[in-house]
Amino acid sequence: MVRVRLRTKFLLSMVLITAGLTSVSLLLVRRNVQSQVTKEIFSDLQNSVGTFQSFQREKEVMLNHSADLLADMPALRAMMTTHDEATIQDGSGPLAKLAGSDVFVLADASGKIVALHTNKPGFTRQMAQQSFTGSLTQEQVWWMGAQHLYQVFMRPIYFGPALKDSVLGFVVVGYEIDDRVASQIGRIANSKVIFYYGDTIITSTLSRSLDSELTRQTFSGTRTQPQLLKLGDERFLETTIDLAPESKSEVQLTVLKSYDQATQPLQKLNRLLLGVGLLAILIGSGLVYLISDTFTRPLSSLLAGVAALERGDFTYALETNGGDEAAELSRAFDRMRQSLQRIQQNLLESERLATIGRMASSISHDLRHSLAAIVANAEFLCEQNLSREQREELYQEVQLAVQRMTELIDSLLEFSRTRASLRPTHGSVRGDVENALQALRSSPEFHNANVEIRQSGTVEGWFDHRKLERVFFNLFLNACEATPDRTGRVIVELRDASGSIEIKVVDHGRGIPASIRNTLFEPFISLGKENGTGLGLTVVQKIVQDHGGEVAVERTSSEGTIFRITLPYPVAPVRSDGPDSSDQPSSAAGVHASSAKQA
Repeated sequence: MVRVRLRTKFLLSMVLITAGLTSVSLLLVRRNVQSQVTKEIFSDLQNSVGTFQSFQREKEVMLNHSADLLADMPALRAMMTTHDEATIQDGSGPLAKLAGSDVFVLADASGKIVALHTNKPGFTRQMAQQSFTGSLTQEQVWWMGAQHLYQVFMRPIYFGPALKDSVLGFVVVGYEIDDRVASQIGRIANSKVIFYYGDTIITSTLSRSLDSELTRQTFSGTRTQPQLLKLGDERFLETTIDLAPESKSEVQLTVLKSYDQATQPLQKLNRLLLGVGLLAILIGSGLVYLISDTFTRPLSSLLAGVAALERGDFTYALETNGGDEAAELSRAFDRMRQSLQRIQQNLLESERLATIGRMASSISHDLRHSLAAIVANAEFLCEQNLSREQREELYQEVQLAVQRMTELIDSLLEFSRTRASLRPTHGSVRGDVENALQALRSSPEFHNANVEIRQSGTVEGWFDHRKLERVFFNLFLNACEATPDRTGRVIVELRDASGSIEIKVVDHGRGIPASIRNTLFEPFISLGKENGTGLGLTVVQKIVQDHGGEVAVERTSSEGTIFRITLPYPVAPVRSDGPDSSDQPSSAAGVHASSAKQA
């Protein structure tokens, strides 16, 4: 599991909090500034529309006054009474110039156009006739033809007083919505303006490429809220008003203001805020890193003390300076460490004394018993009237007592030897089993022991074979002693288990008593044996572990017991020339083999 330091947690928390606050601040500021910029742009758009409406009202007042003056001029009335179209067309030229309008139209009482004067070509009399008819029937004040858009003002021409309602004809004056008007409005409002007639763009201050893209956008009616519109690579806010809401003419004015240009200061502000946020994160992280040391250093020291205590080091001293909670915790831990050190010393001393007492009691009992047998048999050997058979029997008793004493001493010495004392040689484990079995059968009581050896695969390797003989001898001895008549069947299974050798010793005895199953491999554990030292299985475990293997009870019951030994193949032989390594037999198997030969 990956451990995360407390200082790292502090640092990550600070970075996350600062980054979160900075992000929220950026979003709020951006949102507020965007809202403010949008309001300002919309206000500019409304001002632009208001500027055009003011311009339009001035034009309306001027042209309305001009139309009234022209309709009351006697020269115009006299000209209309001629009813000659050519005369009227030629004679109305000076009047058209006097009106100062972009379009000047005269029509007779029936509505027929009799004179047309425009400052630009293209708008024909037929177009004027169609538009004039619309103005009479639909009150149309906007005329459209040949890409020319005019706002017109019409007045009737009366013969005599107006009250008599004797109409000679009509005079129409108007001004054109052209590039000049659009440019003037655009400069005043600092915006882009577009005039529509229906879906057709009449004039615009945009480039032609944007005009073509704008034709794909449709606008209808007056919008009181700004709309975001993208043309090319630039975004605009637009507002649209209907210039002829009371007539059927679809004349609209759209005013655009660049949103990207207006928000350029916002981009700079965002970069500034982002830089300030990053600087705050760096400074805050540095401060947290420095300040967190005051919190984490006592905890790190305490953690090191706990780790030292776990390793068994009771002398590791902690820094207990300061008056905060961490220092108080360190002082409490230091007091606990000292208390545990005293308790451990007392326990070790008690355990040492108990072990020494238990060992001394066991050894003294076994040695006293063997020495008593030696002394008694030696006294018997001093008698002169003993036969040769009697002396041989007494000699065997002495030799058996010496053998038990030697076995006890060798078992005790085995605990003082380390793994370096192993003297590995290459050989077969089956040979060790057979040698241990031969040593077992050399004893008269186990002469008829029924031991079967089964082998599967190659069981050769670099081991200390003398010590392995001792292991197998102790296990065979326990297995045979567990059978009722000490000649029960014992099976030894040897198997090559891919990287290790597995040995099983199976007996059909009475099983291991439940009272000693959990402490079976501890020293001086023996139950139901007259001459047992309680060190046999402990020596077995010690030798197997020195070889890097393990020994365990696989199964035990009233029907028998199975001991399993696993010996890994060593990578390379390890030899030692220490004082504990001797070529002389030190195992019980070697002693028994020697005794059998002497017998």
